[in-house]
Amino acid sequence: MAKSPFDWMQVGHWTDSHARTGCTVITFTGNVVASGEVRGGAPATREFALLEPTKLVQGVHAVVLSGGSAFGLAAADGVARTLRTQDIGFPTAHGRVPIVVALSLYDLGVGNAMRWPGVPEGNAAFHEASANFDVGVVGAGTGATAGKWRGSQDAYGAGLGFAECRKDDLVVSAVIAANPAGDIGQRGVEARNALAGGSFEWPEVESPVGENTTIGLIATNAVLTKSQCRSVAEAGHDGLARAIFPAHGPTDGDALIAVAKPEVEAEEAHVRSLAAMAVEMAILSVENSE
Repeated sequence: MAKSPFDWMQVGHWTDSHARTGCTVITFTGNVVASGEVRGGAPATREFALLEPTKLVQGVHAVVLSGGSAFGLAAADGVARTLRTQDIGFPTAHGRVPIVVALSLYDLGVGNAMRWPGVPEGNAAFHEASANFDVGVVGAGTGATAGKWRGSQDAYGAGLGFAECRKDDLVVSAVIAANPAGDIGQRGVEARNALAGGSFEWPEVESPVGENTTIGLIATNAVLTKSQCRSVAEAGHDGLARAIFPAHGPTDGDALIAVAKPEVEAEEAHVRSLAAMAVEMAILSVENSE
């Protein structure tokens, strides 16, 4: 069990343990600034382009992390529709339009390939959102595995992790659904050391494109611009690369979003360092979660 470090952020899950899939919805009270970055070759995202610092919209109203590959992006529709009924969204001449960014990972191969989160499931996760939430094999992390770069026979359980780092009043937290092709933690360290020592032999396996991906959210109470949020998301990928080896591969669609609610003045460099650490810790917390 984890607890949100912020009174303006809540997390909820929908989990299907039998089909081994699920989704995680992160909601925010009030206005947050948001940006993000995708690395790796096989992303599945919704509304990610509006996170570019040059785009009009400055923030988001919810973030959805989902299993189900591209199909799972539909979970965001359930969240958007619910927010609309609450009159929450970006103001337009004909009503508010909720900004819901979604990121999906590929878990179709571990459970029921015909079952994935959709509109009802996204809505259910939204209504489950609270300051206290489960971690591990839940929500978007239900069907998450790691180590698939060595072959499917060597895959092992991963899941959804959470961590927070602090410096005085500055807080940076990370909610990460880790489903990488590479290894997490000690297995990755051993492979990295073998590579550095010249004794490593690359696995010879067929690796279908896109059957992986690590996705997540970084949240902070620092006063940041949209461009600075982009910088923090980039730093989060540094933490991802420290926790996973190899990272950001052609079959990973690794994507991170950074959101900030302006409460504490802080150096951007400090926020970046804490973001990298929080992402690394969140991923390492799910090693061998099954």
